[in-house]
Amino acid sequence: MSNIEETVNGIVNDLLADYDNDNGAEEFKIFNHPDKEAIINILSSLRKIIFPGYFRNRDIKVYTLKSNLSMLLEDVIFKLTKQITIVLGNEGENNDEILAKARAISLEFIKRLRKIREYILTDVQAAYDGDPAAYSEDEIIYSYPGLFAILINRIAHELFLLNVPIIPRMMTEYAHNETGIDIHPGATIGKYFFIDHGTGIVIGETTVIGNNVKIYQGVTLGALSTRGGQSLKSRKRHPTIEDNVTIYSGASILGGDTVIGKDVVIGGNAFITRSVPDGAKVSVKSQELRYNYDAFPPVERVDFEEDTSWFYMI
Repeated sequence: MSNIEETVNGIVNDLLADYDNDNGAEEFKIFNHPDKEAIINILSSLRKIIFPGYFRNRDIKVYTLKSNLSMLLEDVIFKLTKQITIVLGNEGENNDEILAKARAISLEFIKRLRKIREYILTDVQAAYDGDPAAYSEDEIIYSYPGLFAILINRIAHELFLLNVPIIPRMMTEYAHNETGIDIHPGATIGKYFFIDHGTGIVIGETTVIGNNVKIYQGVTLGALSTRGGQSLKSRKRHPTIEDNVTIYSGASILGGDTVIGKDVVIGGNAFITRSVPDGAKVSVKSQELRYNYDAFPPVERVDFEEDTSWFYMI
């Protein structure tokens, strides 16, 4: 036996012994865990259902919208039921009962697709109305990462409300990976929600967002502290954002008791841990700027108090 084989065998034996000590081997029942690729496939089918005129179903060779929708819905029900059955399953429970429960959840979920579509279409409208760089709704639906993240969240949120374990978080983490936008499936979000740019946005589990809210990249709607760990579970830890609020880039709004009132504007990089009354405009006081002229090669000095022409060139 070579040195490599001997080393590998020794490590394998050590790891197996380690698994036995903490019952880790039980975690390797691969058929007892949801399939990430299947979850992504379900999301793809749901996107086609919600935007039938934009995402053609290449796998189903039918030419009427009704037939296409029927086959897509049946496919979603079958695959979603299977994945829910997996996450609901526990040893000692009746498999038929678990399957029946999973099927009932899947059927209840697809009944909510009309609501999801109603909300996401308002999000498309909000993006078009709120972004002068948007030339069409087609552009928004096909290419805006914010809309993609919101769509996945609206799907995952309904499954979260139906008490489906694991799968909603897998969905939103897929969107997080694709877009850089992290929205927990527990977050409650109203109509006409617009995320502009989006990278680095974090929205926590117990966040409540009203209608006509617009947020920019780098915004955090988070918890004031998580030191309590699991003891904080199910408590309101994240802020409430009421209607017609705009939050500019880099702002952090923290705490379950923090309420941002209606028609508020939060300026960039603001750090907020207390409630803000209706109609307020919150901004960070101008910071002092310092200019270093010791660079090499030397730069031409400008008297900023006397010569302001540089400002208008930005």
